[in-house]
Amino acid sequence: MITNAFSPPEYKCADDLMRAALGGLVDSQDRFSGLKGDGGVEILGASFRLINPRARISRSEMRGKVYSALGELFWCLSGSNRLSSIEHYIKDYNRSSDDGKTVYGAYGPRLFGEKDLNQVRNVVDLLNRRRDSKRAVIQIFSSGDILKDHKDVPCTCTLQAILRNDQLHLITHMRSNDAYLGLPHDIFVFTMLQELIARSLDAEIGFYQHMVGHLHLYDKHRDMAVAYLSEGFQSIEPMPPMPEGDPLPLLPKLLEAEEAIRTGPTSPPVSQFHPYWEDILRLLRIYSENRHKLDGYRERVEGIGAQMSSSAYNVYFG
Repeated sequence: MITNAFSPPEYKCADDLMRAALGGLVDSQDRFSGLKGDGGVEILGASFRLINPRARISRSEMRGKVYSALGELFWCLSGSNRLSSIEHYIKDYNRSSDDGKTVYGAYGPRLFGEKDLNQVRNVVDLLNRRRDSKRAVIQIFSSGDILKDHKDVPCTCTLQAILRNDQLHLITHMRSNDAYLGLPHDIFVFTMLQELIARSLDAEIGFYQHMVGHLHLYDKHRDMAVAYLSEGFQSIEPMPPMPEGDPLPLLPKLLEAEEAIRTGPTSPPVSQFHPYWEDILRLLRIYSENRHKLDGYRERVEGIGAQMSSSAYNVYFG
């Protein structure tokens, strides 16, 4: 672990980090006015470090949003900006679309663009050539994003991957971050991406650092944030380690399986993957079954849950 006098506060799990962020905001007296008239309180220049990035999912009753977090992850991995792909998991995303079909600020095309624009693959290739490089930076926010108004522009500026002592650390810089709605999803998606890159480099996952220019809590979420804080401490059970080996070549098949589950809630089980990935696909099947509620869905959900390899997810459907 890399620490010094200038290192940010360290937290063992996502809930610890979120409690610190929301607790600081609830106590903040510094206010801001939002573009849509929805103001709140703010903290400028916040920074947090998660020392166990696999403890990436909130285990609270209020913020244990594993299904929507997985939906955002697969949307990013697909390289797509299609609204329909993410609306399945987060219906309110239609408010972020300029044309009712796509989302301008979608991260997928910026992370996994085709050919030389695939920034994730470029970072992996760079760190394979020079494992001590400081240039392994993925740029998400673009200079063109301020030229014209859009309903959604990326809140994330950059992701910097740093490989030291065979550990892959990830440092994220956000221009703005909604601590109640956005922060738990950001932690999940970016630490999963961190582990994907680490496995591609035959490295272990290191720390995850989250730096925010403008961390905020909207007034409309304040009561919910206070209720979350009142839940108290949750047990820490991290996700199991991602299987060894480069997972990037596996992504097309995983994305194909996700699409089949999303578009066909009673799709047959997928058994061509490592148990780690099968569990994640089972979670997507459980969500799809519960969302569509077709005849016999309760029995199918119970059967899917019984097939889970890891107990780490039991709290989300048990």
